[in-house]
Amino acid sequence: MLIFYFLPVVLTVLISLTNMSTTTGLDGWSWTGLANYRRILGYPDTIRKFWLTLRYVLFTLVFFNVGMALVISLITTHIPKKAGAFFRAVWLLPRITPVVVYAFMWQIMAAAPPHGIITSMILAPLGGSTTNLIPQHPFLFIVLMNGFVGASFGMIIFTSAIESIRKDIMVSSLVDGASILQRIRYIILPQLKWPMLFVTTYQTLSLLTSYEHILVLTGGNFNTEVWALWSFNLALNSYYGNFQYAMGAAITTMLVMVGLVFSLVYMRYFRFDDLVQEPKIDVL
Repeated sequence: MLIFYFLPVVLTVLISLTNMSTTTGLDGWSWTGLANYRRILGYPDTIRKFWLTLRYVLFTLVFFNVGMALVISLITTHIPKKAGAFFRAVWLLPRITPVVVYAFMWQIMAAAPPHGIITSMILAPLGGSTTNLIPQHPFLFIVLMNGFVGASFGMIIFTSAIESIRKDIMVSSLVDGASILQRIRYIILPQLKWPMLFVTTYQTLSLLTSYEHILVLTGGNFNTEVWALWSFNLALNSYYGNFQYAMGAAITTMLVMVGLVFSLVYMRYFRFDDLVQEPKIDVL
């Protein structure tokens, strides 16, 4: 933990307080204090990129990483076991597919006819758009692409949590005449607080810091350069031959601070203090 997690964070913060880049080299840099942070705050596109990142995280999290994952888990645990296992296995395909192949599949599906599946087989017969859909709806496609990957993670966690609920509790609810919706609302969901907290926090931090799917799908074009991709482009992907390591580190540090704020909010919302308390019977 010290070597692979804590030390890199400290080094990133220290680098963000310098002017380190390929022009200074690794031995010609100097301390600049908060100059990089002032540059970031004064950059005209900073606010736009920040709100784009928040919208990307929010939509992907609510509709896919948590929302769809929970729906898939509830459905597949209330149908025959083999069918549920098969359906969950299908949802794992986007996660185990290489990023380049997965992004290429989305590019082909959204391409103009005759190659685009969506445009030629769905939109064209209905009189819809027959041009490349990614430049027209870039935000939608980066959410869809990342969402189908992220939903599988929550699906595994939620499914395991649902199947670990004591069978006598579920049987008792049936004896009492509870419907499926009542069982979900009053029995299943209250016992998913720990998994919900973990999946929501982990996936929020993952979405804030991941960029590889967006990089391969759009390259950050069409107003899809989120903060993590912005940091990568400045520090490691400069077309001008000057890798701005310090600026990239400063953006990453700010991203970490945003992630910490989200984590604290989640812990307060899910009442983390109550979750970690010892059962009262053990206290007595």
